[in-house]
Amino acid sequence: MRRESWGFAVGSALFFVGVIPAYAAWAGPVGTNATFFVGSLFFTAAALVQLLLTGRRAPDSRTNRADRADWWAAAIQFAGTLLFNVSTAAVLVAALADPGYVGAGWRPDAWGSAAFLISSALAVLATKDRGQLWDRDARTWHGTGLNLLGSIAFGVSAVAAFVVPSTGELVSALWANLGTGIGAACFFVAALLARRSITRTS
Repeated sequence: MRRESWGFAVGSALFFVGVIPAYAAWAGPVGTNATFFVGSLFFTAAALVQLLLTGRRAPDSRTNRADRADWWAAAIQFAGTLLFNVSTAAVLVAALADPGYVGAGWRPDAWGSAAFLISSALAVLATKDRGQLWDRDARTWHGTGLNLLGSIAFGVSAVAAFVVPSTGELVSALWANLGTGIGAACFFVAALLARRSITRTS
């Protein structure tokens, strides 16, 4: 769980840094998108650890409701991180080819954001019966609540980052960046709080 927490914390920090205007101006489109891509890899590594901790196999009829929700939350989140790997890699390639292209700045894609929203909702469901979980500290209200807020923010960013065909512009560049930044901040704080809870119970 320590590796999981550190992975989410580092990944979130990189996503947050990536939307800071001063950093984006300094790093340029390629450097900024490389930051998002590396951040997505940390997310995926952490999500894989979380999935492995939930039991390494899909739940069956003997699995209680909390553990079932916990496993599906972890599995869907892992799938979402893989989708973010693909989207961040795609825009990094686009930035390398044409740094001025409007779509070359990464924002959460719709499928990855939807996976995060579903995962977060299931994690909240698992937290309702956290006493039945494989580890009652695996899900906490501050963690699942912040992750749900972060997932909503990523969803807002995904909608705002849609490129309008008639204009070739984003729906809202402000909210595309703001949503990513708020979401990353929520994930970062949740990871740090989880780290503190693990240390306290060790």
